[in-house]
Amino acid sequence: MVRQISLDSYQARQLRELLGRGSRAVEKTGAPITLYRMVLEEEDSSYEEIVCTLARGHVIEQRIVSGGPVPPSIKSQAVFTLDEYPARLIGGSRERFAQVLAMLESELPGDSL
Repeated sequence: MVRQISLDSYQARQLRELLGRGSRAVEKTGAPITLYRMVLEEEDSSYEEIVCTLARGHVIEQRIVSGGPVPPSIKSQAVFTLDEYPARLIGGSRERFAQVLAMLESELPGDSL
């Protein structure tokens, strides 16, 4: 159990650092970084998905409904600080946590930001 807590805290710290680097990149470019998109439900030509983006100093999770005859709309939105988000992500889905971590590690240059 102690080893798992240590691993979780290490990974959370690593993700916080990457989110900080990503946030600085967003500030420079003015374009948010999409951390992940996940389709929750599809029906005919419309769908509901979660879109998670990294903005300046925050991570934003939005539940969006769109497609077909349905006008795009945001069903819900949650905003997290860079310090809050790793715990939220690791508590929700370890697989998604690992995907976000790997994506940020591959997309963000090591020491240029």
